[in-house]
Amino acid sequence: MNDVIIIGGSFAGLAAALQLGRARRTVTVLDTGLPRNRFADHSHGLLGHDHKPPQDILAEARRQLARYPTIKLVNARAESVSGTMDDFSVLTGDGESLKARRLILSYGVADQMPGIPGFAEGWGTSIVPCPYCDGFEVAGRHWGLVWSGAPSHNYVRLYHDWTDTLTVFADGHDIPPEIRADLARRGIPAVDGRITEIDRHEGNNTIVKVDAGPQVAVDILFAHPRNKPSARLHEALGLATVDTPQGTALKVDERRETSMRGIYAAGDLANPQMPSVTTASWQGAMAGIFAQQSMLV
Repeated sequence: MNDVIIIGGSFAGLAAALQLGRARRTVTVLDTGLPRNRFADHSHGLLGHDHKPPQDILAEARRQLARYPTIKLVNARAESVSGTMDDFSVLTGDGESLKARRLILSYGVADQMPGIPGFAEGWGTSIVPCPYCDGFEVAGRHWGLVWSGAPSHNYVRLYHDWTDTLTVFADGHDIPPEIRADLARRGIPAVDGRITEIDRHEGNNTIVKVDAGPQVAVDILFAHPRNKPSARLHEALGLATVDTPQGTALKVDERRETSMRGIYAAGDLANPQMPSVTTASWQGAMAGIFAQQSMLV
């Protein structure tokens, strides 16, 4: 029997495995090799790894974990989970049944691309969600923001640290008059109408086309499509969730434990705030440490 099975082997899952391996706990990490940030050319904000390709960071992490004899990395999908604390069972897509005393869920989320031509193709490069991840590289340039509701007004204020040139695209949303007045006071134009297409120009500009006016060129487009957990294991387990402006996240306590004893969660799957590789890594480390401490006798 494993001490811990970790479902999801990106930044959060591998950080959890590192802490557990160093405590000489037996760990199996199940992963399908499809991290959320696989579309990004570079990862930013992670101390010691700033501006490195995320896949390179993960590959190096796996190489480092190989020195710990109690950690096993398995390229497989977890199909189902059952049991209770000290006696969990995980069935993999290969038909193997694994047992563990504790579980850590870190299988992340999948972004739901809107049906706008060009959006999915630009996601992670010319269309991004996080200024902390990508803002520095395009600071001082013309940014665009796809309005997605009330939280977008806070993004307008947030982006000011990076740029003074911002265009808001309503994309069919009804922006309240008081917010429009604030945008006007800040010198931020609001383009009405729905976005019909997003195109990448030869000069590296992102061209946003709308159905109610002329197209607009920006240097980077920020957007926040809704997301959903990349697997449904938490639903089968009946774990408590919280609703966020972007989707659904698992509810965890200060020890990263979910509503079921013995199951912990970390990374984007359990982060209702602005996600990043930095937060995923420290949350994964904490989940590993608290899972280990829960097994002390």
